[in-house]
Amino acid sequence: MATHSLPRNERLRSLGAVRRLFEAGESGFIFPFRYVWFAEPDTERSVEVLFSVPKKFHKRANKRNLLRRRTKEAYRLQKQILTEGRPLNLDLALIYASKEPLSAKSIAHAVHRILESIAGSL
Repeated sequence: MATHSLPRNERLRSLGAVRRLFEAGESGFIFPFRYVWFAEPDTERSVEVLFSVPKKFHKRANKRNLLRRRTKEAYRLQKQILTEGRPLNLDLALIYASKEPLSAKSIAHAVHRILESIAGSL
């Protein structure tokens, strides 16, 4: 049975890893997200993710927190798409790029499409 949690060790926190992700990673856009990912073969499977909602588009912190919570929930429920297959170390950043807040259902659909496209290109 798959566990649907998002523990601290699955969140991208290292400054060096974030820098490497944005310098050497591949990127794409699926509305409403810009996503950047970096994968390298490893002996064990490790997926770390970073969630961002820019202050530039959403000035109020409560809106940013709402969108970040919706994105985390969508990822948490669908992350098993990335954990199937060969072992690798994957870093992923999901950046919310829309000016209007979307429903949880549309965010979940976009996250699903992003995870499928990354899993397909690995």
